Amino acid sequence: MLNAKVIALMAASAACSVAITLAVQAQQSRREPQFENEHVKVWKSIIVPNQPLRLHRHEFGRALIALKGGTLKVVDEAGNAIDTYVWEDGNAYWLDADPPGKLHGDLNEGPDTMEVIVVELQK
Repeated sequence: MLNAKVIALMAASAACSVAITLAVQAQQSRREPQFENEHVKVWKSIIVPNQPLRLHRHEFGRALIALKGGTLKVVDEAGNAIDTYVWEDGNAYWLDADPPGKLHGDLNEGPDTMEVIVVELQK
């Protein structure tokens, strides 16, 4: 009987841990890989308000489809605005490769989480 109670307690604890992990992840900006081959790399970017994606760069051009649009500010390493994009739900956009050696971060200053699918060329 004691073993059954311990197992039930451990199972409940594990379920709570998973729920907390999922809740925390849902509140973080992130990239979720979708597909990759020799031609393209595809991911879903989820950009939570006021939680920028880490600094990165794009060696090649890319198309993106705004699933949940909004206004995205692109910032340099010092936090200075480089560009601002307004993406509407369901629309597709093209972005060129980044300038050599330049990193940027993506910042959503709006009230709602943005979600975009990015299809980046590999060459």
